[in-house]
Amino acid sequence: MKFLFTPTNHFNLANLFTFVNIAAGMSATYFITQNNFFIAIILAWVGGAFDIFDGKIARKYNLSNEFGIQLDSFADFLSFVLVPVFLIFQAIYSTLDGMLLAISAIASIYYVISGLRRLIQFNIDADAGKVSKYFIGVPTPLGAILLWLVYLAAINSLITAPLVIVAMVAIGYLLNSKLKVRHP
Repeated sequence: MKFLFTPTNHFNLANLFTFVNIAAGMSATYFITQNNFFIAIILAWVGGAFDIFDGKIARKYNLSNEFGIQLDSFADFLSFVLVPVFLIFQAIYSTLDGMLLAISAIASIYYVISGLRRLIQFNIDADAGKVSKYFIGVPTPLGAILLWLVYLAAINSLITAPLVIVAMVAIGYLLNSKLKVRHP
């Protein structure tokens, strides 16, 4: 069991938690394609819980390394960028047509590129094992939470699809803004 606490092992304890996040994100994507949004959301939240613990474990047991940083960002991209965008596209945008569908597709692509850009920049700036007091720009897990709230507002008829598009673009912008967000 020593391998679980070896920083250079790609299957150390922190990375195993990250792999569960990836598995939850992949499973959530499947359930979105089946229009089973409830299970998809539960799986996305499970992935989020494992994302919280992978970093805490990596710092506590000194398991942080370049591989783990890259793996965590891949998991974040899947669980906190692609999954919420797929969910909104399948649950809300799929009923649109014409120009509004095209605009929703562009907004979705913009959000995905914004999330990917944020994660790549985070990796470039990352120092393994170190945690800053603030994030610059909205972190992708918080962006996903904001998109979940937008989704909930839309399915409860509190906002319309065009407002969902505006919210998605605004949150995508905030991912790479200069806004300071306190690190928990």
